Amino acid sequence: MEVLQKARKESKKIVLALAGNPNSGKTTVFNALTGARQHVGNWPGVTVEKKEGQFQSGEYTVQVVDLPGTYSLSAYAEDEAVARNYLLFQKPDVVVNIVDATNLERNLYLTVQLLELGANVVVALNMSDELGARQMEINVGELSRLLAVPVVPTVATRNQGMKELVAMALKAAGEKEILPLRLNYGEEMEKELAVLEKEILASPDLAEKYAPRWLAVKVLEGDEFILKELQRHQRLAPLLNRRHEAVKKLEAVWGEDMESLLADRRYGFIGGLAREVVIRRRSAEERLSISDKIDRVVTNRYLGIPIFLLAMWAMFQFTFKLGDPLIGWTEELFEWLGEVLGSLLAALGAGELISSLVGDGIIAGVGAVLVFIPPIFLLFFAISLLEDSGYMARAAYIVDRFMHALGLHGKSFIPLLIGFGCNTPAIMATRTLENKNDRIITILINPLMSCAARLPVYVLFAGAFFGARQGMVIFSLYLLGIVLAILMGVLFKRFLFKGESSHFVLELPPYRMPTLKSTLLHMWERGSAFVRKAGTIIVAVVILVWVLSSLPAGVEYASQESILGRIGSFVAPVFKPAGFGTWEAAAALIFGILAKEVVVGTLGVVYGMGEAGLSSAIAQHWTPLSAYAFMVMTLIYIPCIASIAAIKRETNSWGWMSFAVGYSLVLGWLMAVLVYQVGTLLGLG
Repeated sequence: MEVLQKARKESKKIVLALAGNPNSGKTTVFNALTGARQHVGNWPGVTVEKKEGQFQSGEYTVQVVDLPGTYSLSAYAEDEAVARNYLLFQKPDVVVNIVDATNLERNLYLTVQLLELGANVVVALNMSDELGARQMEINVGELSRLLAVPVVPTVATRNQGMKELVAMALKAAGEKEILPLRLNYGEEMEKELAVLEKEILASPDLAEKYAPRWLAVKVLEGDEFILKELQRHQRLAPLLNRRHEAVKKLEAVWGEDMESLLADRRYGFIGGLAREVVIRRRSAEERLSISDKIDRVVTNRYLGIPIFLLAMWAMFQFTFKLGDPLIGWTEELFEWLGEVLGSLLAALGAGELISSLVGDGIIAGVGAVLVFIPPIFLLFFAISLLEDSGYMARAAYIVDRFMHALGLHGKSFIPLLIGFGCNTPAIMATRTLENKNDRIITILINPLMSCAARLPVYVLFAGAFFGARQGMVIFSLYLLGIVLAILMGVLFKRFLFKGESSHFVLELPPYRMPTLKSTLLHMWERGSAFVRKAGTIIVAVVILVWVLSSLPAGVEYASQESILGRIGSFVAPVFKPAGFGTWEAAAALIFGILAKEVVVGTLGVVYGMGEAGLSSAIAQHWTPLSAYAFMVMTLIYIPCIASIAAIKRETNSWGWMSFAVGYSLVLGWLMAVLVYQVGTLLGLG
């Protein structure tokens, strides 16, 4: 195909294809471009009408091919197949996509498919004169920027915009490299698409014939034409088998067929794009979809943020009201387990050292963390409900508007949301930000988002001091993390990374009723990662803490004279202004750098008891004010070691990694001291 296009250029000939929905004005554009220099026939082998014409522009002869009117390139109908196959195999120099400006969302579905295909597209925004009568306005420049293709307003019936359209099409025809649109279909589908694309790239003849990403999407979609094409390649049987497994898995999770799921994602993208570029002055009589009606309230300029905060508050109330009794049952389970293991070790004649390791170290340390499995799983359940219902996309849209007003990139909020689960993958998710400065800012503020690993600390201290108000207290910590992330982002933007940030297109899928199976599956995927972490990293760290608590030989276990006690005592004075200047608190924070859950595990080891006894010990040695200051410190100070490694990897800079560690430590200390000192002045100590 490259040879064909090169030959055209050498002969000063350009092939321009017209594509568009029926009734978009495509025929009028064709007639305006070609005048009487056109002929009509049938496409080879089919009865679909074929129209061709030409016109002269400077030294170039432009051949215009009018593709059959179609709403998509799914190729169920004969005319759709003709349009799709022509674009696939003939590869015109430029495709002018005629879009009805008054029905933007419906028409852009074809546009998205053309861009995914890798076609060299110029959009003709036709019937632009009718926008005023419909009380609509389209930001053409923004539409062009978001689609990354030229957009030209036209009124073909009056020949308006035709010269500009031709000039833009000729300019586009000279482009050397066209990058296909890579629409994000969601984490689960993207995983499967990546595997399919890898299989396709392993077959050079296939990768050369088709755009690999587009082909992977069509394979997953189950396009009959594509699947028949692939069946000719016997060595691609693994690709088809993989496709079958992926479809079975995804359809079981979502309860919908694969084609509908992919179409929903495209329409979500289009809906988000339309929100960015279309200004509507709707009449009260206009019919709205259910999603539109809900969005009029949920994404309202004034109500959006309060509703988001209310949703977050409700999520934490649900988590802890339901999780409290479950924590009690889990405590009883670990107490029973400790007794059983103690009896078993005694029966086996295990020495005092082994018994101490198992009882004081592993059971006390890991058990103190694992009793918080119920609220963690419930939190992931609630987050999954919000995501599967379509609300989380709205939350990102709402916060995008707010963040952009502060000079931050709205797309940053997506990695920040991921940070509620774990900061490490959230930092990696900043790769979706095209601008390097925006990416570094988002990486630096991401650890301020309270991940699930901090939750055991919050639940322990809030449960010990705040009782029925623990949900509100923990909600305040999550909210504090969001506020600090935004404030630090503004400061970094103003003093370290000056420059404009841009809006982005948010995919707004239609609201849907989450299925119990899908929600439980997502909850398990996230929660089980926490359990695996407890079974590996946390076990290793609590054993290390136990060893340091037992040495030097002959010292009282977990005393201030132990190595652990000496380390904690050395650091403890730094935290005295924050109200928790004890060696136990200092040691817990030090080892919490390895993994935030270890803060609780370390306290469990040094106090030598599980969560039930640990709560009592906490209540004896702390006050509500010092406990809250400690939770604030845990929220903000140094990211865990995995996040630190991710920062180094994503920024490729020891400097930015060190800065992230340093500023968060200072900020955490300042905020903890501020909370404690102001609280003391107010008589809350």
